Amino acid sequence: MDQELIALAGQLGSLLSAHGQKIATAESCTGGYIAQIITEIAGSSAWFDRGFVTYSNAAKVQMLAVNPATLAEFGAVSPQTAGEMAAGALAHSDADCACAVTGIAGPGGGSAAKPVGTVFIAWAYKHKAVKVVQMQFVGNRHEIRKQTVECALAGVELG
Repeated sequence: MDQELIALAGQLGSLLSAHGQKIATAESCTGGYIAQIITEIAGSSAWFDRGFVTYSNAAKVQMLAVNPATLAEFGAVSPQTAGEMAAGALAHSDADCACAVTGIAGPGGGSAAKPVGTVFIAWAYKHKAVKVVQMQFVGNRHEIRKQTVECALAGVELG
């Protein structure tokens, strides 16, 4: 387990606790890695509501209410899908904020338009617009997933 990621999750947990807030996660390319890092923190149940691992398109639709038309038009790896995943995680939880990730961790699966390392990360909040960023990470599958977790945790805004 990566101690830097655990420390980052601990800092996030302290901030969420100080604001009386909880987070939910929706993960595709990381397969639960964000939730795993969060739950390494003793007492994280006070600020981590739940995690959705929605690796398949069907899971995204069933668990997070991602619109099938979004998946058909833009694909699973898109800002539209990431945003709907984050909004769905927020709507289907008791959390105050949610982060979602979808991307291509490799080594295969990339294309000219979406090469390996392409990741979309979204954050949804009660009373705020969903924020989505596109990242282009470099490295092997583990390194891309690790960078995704770090960016997802570091990007949470409170207030």
